Amino acid sequence: MAMASLRREGRRFATPLISPQPINPLRSSISPAEDQAFLGVRSISTQIVRNRMRSVRNIQKITKAMKMVAASKLRAIQTRAENSRGLWQPFTALLGDTPSVDVKKNVIVTISSDKGLCGGINSTSVKISRALHKLNSGPDKESKYVVLGEKAKAQLLRDSKKDIELCLTELQKNPLNYTQVSVIADDVLKNVEYDALRIVFNKFQSVVSFLPTTATVLSPEVVEREAESGGKLGELDSYEIEGGETKSEVLQNLTEFQFSCVMFNAVLENACSEQGARMSAMDSSSRNAGDMLDRLTLTYNRTRQASITTELIEIISGASALEG
Repeated sequence: MAMASLRREGRRFATPLISPQPINPLRSSISPAEDQAFLGVRSISTQIVRNRMRSVRNIQKITKAMKMVAASKLRAIQTRAENSRGLWQPFTALLGDTPSVDVKKNVIVTISSDKGLCGGINSTSVKISRALHKLNSGPDKESKYVVLGEKAKAQLLRDSKKDIELCLTELQKNPLNYTQVSVIADDVLKNVEYDALRIVFNKFQSVVSFLPTTATVLSPEVVEREAESGGKLGELDSYEIEGGETKSEVLQNLTEFQFSCVMFNAVLENACSEQGARMSAMDSSSRNAGDMLDRLTLTYNRTRQASITTELIEIISGASALEG
């Protein structure tokens, strides 16, 4: 009789405390199987929250380490990128940078990274490249892509596979230098016919800021035509050519060297922007992980306290039933 009375009293006191559909603050972040555990055994719910806290803490350690690695790489590349700006600036003063030039064969050189977790720099480059491709397409015009980097390649292959002329990846597998980039530039010039090369990259400004930029390199024929028409390149005729080379040969050498210098600067600027964007992204991820850890800690403490309170009520209820 005493045991039957204890069970009746226990059910009477415990029933109002257990809601048929309890409020679950982790409902959006756990699986349905774990959600069922919250409706059932209370000891399992605290274990689930503990596992979740451990996972978030490990992710936070990884993001902090990735931020430190990106900062180290950024310091190594930033000085070289700033020094490389002096290579292409004399060519811009001599040959100009005319993005509005109207030519038949346009080649869009899109520079991106091989790895992700660096914000939206790759999406920005691809978006500008698609806009340039659409702007320079027409019945009498031809636009092709030259893609540097795995991320831009993956995005452009979805809708512009037939327009991709050349793909190059793993540029940053080894430390970037001018010899490596000049070989890539020579490979592009040998395999692609062009009237204008439009290089799309992200120019580094600060750790939290980069500027999408387009640099234009014209073919020797177009440079000579623009100079003869008296446009922005009309001042080329005021220079005297010494030696046995003709004007066409000098322009050929200048445009090839200009392309390799612009490419070298663009690759370094984009690498700086990538590391800066990765630093910002990992810093945001670490802060978000910290906020999530605080919320999970609060939830864990509440769940544990609720479990302890419920057990105390059941013990008191049972003792009261026995005494009665």
